[in-house]
Amino acid sequence: MEVLKVTPRGYCKGVTRAIAIAKKTAIENPDKKVYVLGMLVHNAYVMKALSELGIYTIDDKTKNRMELLNEIPNDAIVIFTAHGISEYVKKEAIRKGLMIVDASCPDVVKTQTLVQEKEKQGYEILYIGKRNHPEAESICYQKPHVHLICSKEDIQQIPYYNKIFVTNQTTMSIFDVAYLFDEIKHKFPQAEICEEICNATRIRQEAVVNLKGQDIDVAYIVGDKYSNNSNRLAQIAKEQGIQHVYRIDDVNDITDEQLQNVKKVAITSGASTPTYLTNQVIQYLENYQIGAVKPEIIIKDVL
Repeated sequence: MEVLKVTPRGYCKGVTRAIAIAKKTAIENPDKKVYVLGMLVHNAYVMKALSELGIYTIDDKTKNRMELLNEIPNDAIVIFTAHGISEYVKKEAIRKGLMIVDASCPDVVKTQTLVQEKEKQGYEILYIGKRNHPEAESICYQKPHVHLICSKEDIQQIPYYNKIFVTNQTTMSIFDVAYLFDEIKHKFPQAEICEEICNATRIRQEAVVNLKGQDIDVAYIVGDKYSNNSNRLAQIAKEQGIQHVYRIDDVNDITDEQLQNVKKVAITSGASTPTYLTNQVIQYLENYQIGAVKPEIIIKDVL
């Protein structure tokens, strides 16, 4: 069986930076409790590894960041995740007397700043993103002039405005964003459009696009189920005509049935996936035998 290792794969600079900030915060504040508001990055193994360092994650998919903030005691440290944070949540954290550590990805901050500038200039903002995603929340929360666009139907609900600015969540599919840009431009020819897909997301998606025509039997996308960029990679792989695409958390999700009669398998991973987990998948497949024992995942090695 041929194993094709797609590059690039794994951590982007924003994720690497966020993890380094969290570890540094815990080390420098041994007498304080450290909390992350939501998942620092969208990977459960990273969260487990951080917990072993005494960094607690406050996360509930049914609650927004403001609601989660109420669960953090006032004398603690709060780390804002790589996905960015609303200015309203930040102000509330200050009001509570929390020590703030901001691990927002610089690419997300850049988009936030752009949206804020356009708001001040009197634009209505159409923001293409995923509903309930923390990055979208960081930009849209309590912003009456920022409209979240998840589908063509959402565009139809937007009334006419003279000044419209359009941008997007940094981890969206390049194809989904292009489609919605076209739909917006059709309805609002006056719209000013600025595509903000981050470079790490773009080049990982383009690498998967390039799998088309390479006779791939199976593609594995190593990434957490809550990782938008990992899910988008799986979606794009399917769009390239790869018959069997699996988004997997780790090597334990691989089955003998998936690999039956497979001649060529491709492997990549999302920008929030630890290299450690992807390397285990690669090594397992390169030495694959039916019924082979899976390697143990050692949590401390994830970071």
